[in-house]
Amino acid sequence: MSRNAEVADRFEEFADLLEAKDVEFKPRSYRKAARNVREHPDPVEQLAAKGKDAVKEIDGVGDSLAEKILEYVRTGEIAELEALRSELPVDMEALTNVEGLGPKRARKLYDALGITTLDELEAAAEAGEIREIEGFGEKTEQNILENVDFARESQERELLGDARPVAEDVHSHLSAVDAVSRVEIAGSIRRWRETIGDVDALVSSTEGEAVVEALLDWDDVDDVIEAGPKKASIRARDMRIDLRVVVPEEFGSALQYFTGSKEHNVHLRNVAIDRDLKMNEYGVFDVSDVDDPDAGQRVGERIGGETEAEMYAALDMPLIPPDLREDTGEIDAARNGELPELLEEGEIRGDLHTHTEWSDGDNTVAEMADAAAERGYDYHCVSDHATGPGMVGGVGVTDDELRDQMGEIESVAADADIELFAGVEANIDAEGGLSVADDVLTDLDVVVASPHSDLNQDRDAATERLVRAVSHPSVDVLGHPTGRMIHSREGLPVDLAPVVEAAIENDTALEINASPFRLDLNGDAVRVAVEAGATVAINTDAHRPSELANVRYGVHTARRGWAETADVLNARDADGVREFLH
Repeated sequence: MSRNAEVADRFEEFADLLEAKDVEFKPRSYRKAARNVREHPDPVEQLAAKGKDAVKEIDGVGDSLAEKILEYVRTGEIAELEALRSELPVDMEALTNVEGLGPKRARKLYDALGITTLDELEAAAEAGEIREIEGFGEKTEQNILENVDFARESQERELLGDARPVAEDVHSHLSAVDAVSRVEIAGSIRRWRETIGDVDALVSSTEGEAVVEALLDWDDVDDVIEAGPKKASIRARDMRIDLRVVVPEEFGSALQYFTGSKEHNVHLRNVAIDRDLKMNEYGVFDVSDVDDPDAGQRVGERIGGETEAEMYAALDMPLIPPDLREDTGEIDAARNGELPELLEEGEIRGDLHTHTEWSDGDNTVAEMADAAAERGYDYHCVSDHATGPGMVGGVGVTDDELRDQMGEIESVAADADIELFAGVEANIDAEGGLSVADDVLTDLDVVVASPHSDLNQDRDAATERLVRAVSHPSVDVLGHPTGRMIHSREGLPVDLAPVVEAAIENDTALEINASPFRLDLNGDAVRVAVEAGATVAINTDAHRPSELANVRYGVHTARRGWAETADVLNARDADGVREFLH
């Protein structure tokens, strides 16, 4: 079990607190180290056991940061961080989730009004106190009021990309317990929702107390909320984990029930009632000869429950994939034999949106190509950020540099075990224009065009902007179409239908950005796109090799949008991609 995420969270908090103090350079170092610690394949506690030199093998971690990692692994705290917290006792993560508030502004609010929480921020804004602070004003105060609820909600749910690894570690831990015959993660994680309330673990066993005890003995447990003979709730790695133990013959029914969604289950139960059946977490029962079907949970003749498939078969349906269980037509589709043949993770054959050290990535073209080849991909596209609106800190590649990069890509491709495409991520300005010259775009294999700035446009302006971008003759993929960042900003309020129509007319793919921070398009938007006949591309926007693995989040977002293999550009081979591009 790994504490990497905990250390990364502490380093990110360090960065915010130092930035709030106007300390230069250090915040950037802490953020880079946080990212690399979070993604490092080895648990920091294992590295710490080997000594400081082993910890320093993490990119961006020198003597000072290594000492802090050792201190945290040893004591659970970092003294310097505690001192910074005492100096600026604000809920920095919560406040900076309000759009337009960074660490420096959070510090200014604390110094002027003593604001430390979202509730205090909201109260001050409602009282008209924030507009009186130099550098804020009435517009900023109104923006805070409009966005504080969004920030509050973000504190209540975890990103799928943060929760899923924790859930998988819980799964691994419980799978190794002798008393466990089967374990599955249920709830919204199993449905691949983009945000998660808690982790639901379901275990099949006849020894409930032994299973509960095994969970409580997990090294990552921080707090035991409650524990009984067949249920337990703990907090581990900043997440709540709920365990439920059921007998083997009821595992399938419990898994179906606790996977949800609530709306899906209610609809299923109504179908069952129409057939004189009773469906619940204990199984499905024939109650046609029962005087009072509500007399108990297990009344009637049991006809299924050991597997999920039995539950659906009792209603003359095939097993409905968890990704679809939102009561958005999947039950009728199942009854009519019209469920989609959903895309599978292993069908993705390449990534068309990735970055290297030419812009803001961490690795060379060759290193990213090697990582893609190791994943078994047929092809890989380098599409570094171009200069333009939304690019901060000079990370964008100029037109001349793009031409130089084409030469490097060609050189790397000559010795690579994978086919390489030369691309760019051009920036879409507020009017829908691109930040790269047309003659350069024409010479590239793949042009991804993405919005990075002016994301507060109204619906009409945002829609017209994207329609113009996808209609550009050189644009192949509309990258993260709304520009949203989950828990941070809501993105463009786009009317998707005309954008989809323009994309179809101009043979432009719509991206499902697989970064867990984006998942943009989301599942609902994907369904609108594929039902209209648009092509989608599932890209990771990877800035380092480890992020290529995020493709799974994009695949399941596509599945939530009912996408089939034929709908996905990079489920095609290289020749199929070329045919689409040209």
